[in-house]
Amino acid sequence: MKYVLLICAPVDGEELSPAEIADDPRFTAYIDEVRGRDLMRGGARLRPASDATTVRVQGDEVLLTDGPFVESKEYVAGIDIIEVADLDEAISLASRHPAALAGGSVEVRPVWE
Repeated sequence: MKYVLLICAPVDGEELSPAEIADDPRFTAYIDEVRGRDLMRGGARLRPASDATTVRVQGDEVLLTDGPFVESKEYVAGIDIIEVADLDEAISLASRHPAALAGGSVEVRPVWE
């Protein structure tokens, strides 16, 4: 079954660059495990929420807002698409994700197939 792991980071947390993540043993160990077990189906690191543009449509008018769509304590910093046996295995992976261990959270959501 496929799941998306929505990697959420605290708004006031430290923003690691891709190079810093590549050098961080917490992230490299996690990535090596997921790739080594052939569970990864895709994913992406997202730019900070401050770089977002939110699009809303009201009637014929397209409204643009700089920034994320909601005010919150966390923002989606990235996504992983994994394929595992069941929800328990997805939760097990999410519970070991460095973002979850560093004050953020990981939302586990099944993918419609």
